[in-house]
Amino acid sequence: MTAPAIRIRGLARAFGDKPVLNGIDLDVPAGTSTVVIGGSGSGKSVLLKCILGLIRPDRGTIEIDGENLATLSPEARAEKRAEIGMLFQNGALFDSLRVWENVAFGLIARHSVRRAQARARAAEVLAQVGLDPSVGDLAPAELSGGMQKRVALARAIAAQPRILFFDEPTTGLDPIMGAVIDGLIVDCVKKLGSTAIAITHDMASARRIGDQAAMLFEGRLVWQGPASHLMDSGNELVDQFVHGRRDGPIRMALRK
Repeated sequence: MTAPAIRIRGLARAFGDKPVLNGIDLDVPAGTSTVVIGGSGSGKSVLLKCILGLIRPDRGTIEIDGENLATLSPEARAEKRAEIGMLFQNGALFDSLRVWENVAFGLIARHSVRRAQARARAAEVLAQVGLDPSVGDLAPAELSGGMQKRVALARAIAAQPRILFFDEPTTGLDPIMGAVIDGLIVDCVKKLGSTAIAITHDMASARRIGDQAAMLFEGRLVWQGPASHLMDSGNELVDQFVHGRRDGPIRMALRK
């Protein structure tokens, strides 16, 4: 079996007296895609933010390529983060920058690439996601939702990252555009040979993107297996969630 590019053991994080992650163990083999599913508030985004270093876990370890992020120097940790590309849920494009500047932002700010070279690279990756280079001169507000998502994907892959994270990549898109974005994600991951983690509520997207899948429930991973088995996992929690059934072991919690 391929050695894990990302290895998580005993990961826990609480906010006040509310545990959000409670002992997460997860391996993501190099060159594969893992999708993490679960209801709103189940901890999916917190898991990604812990791996990215945006949130410090209360306990547990996160290893990338066998190196524990918590024990690395700030410089070494920054180098690891530079190997990660991120597609945010709502695109998170900068309104004040043109499209090509959004795509090239990390190249210029983090990798010290000259603007002319960065612009040429932006044109290349825009073409990879099916956008004409002329789109690079537009403002994000001039683009449709699907085009904005493509630009955000182009930004995520511009530096050819070894690890890619996708946060609800099809949110707000119609089913056809969602399938287009998923296809682009799969193509980009394969072309780069990257390791990917995606979090999603979209079961069709999860099966298209993922090699492996895992479900978070009440802060724990309650099931892991091939993404192709999501619809027939044999797990009551997964079965209720993926089929959208009102009745089952998952009950909607009352908000105080």
